[in-house]
Parts: sequence; C-alpha cells; structure tokens
Amino acid sequence: MEVTITSENFESLKNGEQPLVVDFWATWCGPCRAIAPFVAELAEEYDGKVVVGKCDVEANDDIAMEYGIRNIPTLLFIKNGEVVDRLVGGQSKSAIQKKFETLL
Repeated sequence: MEVTITSENFESLKNGEQPLVVDFWATWCGPCRAIAPFVAELAEEYDGKVVVGKCDVEANDDIAMEYGIRNIPTLLFIKNGEVVDRLVGGQSKSAIQKKFETLL
C-alpha cells in the first residue's frame, strides 16, 4: 500500500526500518500518471518489505528542493536514511522492479 508523504512524516519514513521508495509526482504530469499503476502494483507486491510513498511536488516543494527534484516523475530509493538510487522519467514496470530488488 502506498502512503502519502508530507513534510510531517517524511523524516520518520526515511529513517524507518524498511527501505523507502518515494514517487515524486504532480496531478498534471502525464508520465507520472503513466507509471502510477506500476508503482501501486509494486507497493502491493513488496508490502512488508519496502515502504512506498507518493510525494506531490506542489504540496511538498521543500522535500523536492532538498533532494534536487527538477523533473518528474522521479523515484528515489532510500535505505538507512540515504538515497541509494533514483529513476527519472517514464519507466517500465520491470525497470522499476529491478530498483526495488536492489533495496532488499
């Protein structure tokens, strides 16, 4: 299940026991809408192993700026509080899933 990432919960999710995948998106972004079903499916598949969160860049521009998010969609892969990988732009489900696997 995906969680909504906000400025209030981001630090605790980032430093949680499970790895975190953050999907930076916006409602008007076509490629964001295109990968959203893949991200949702992977959130279900990896439930209990990886936390998957969606971060609206317009509502949480402080987080986007902190991580240098200039293009969306951007997926950040965070382990032990540190960004270990990122994907930018539209991606296939298999490409995203490979990144999930590297977190485990």
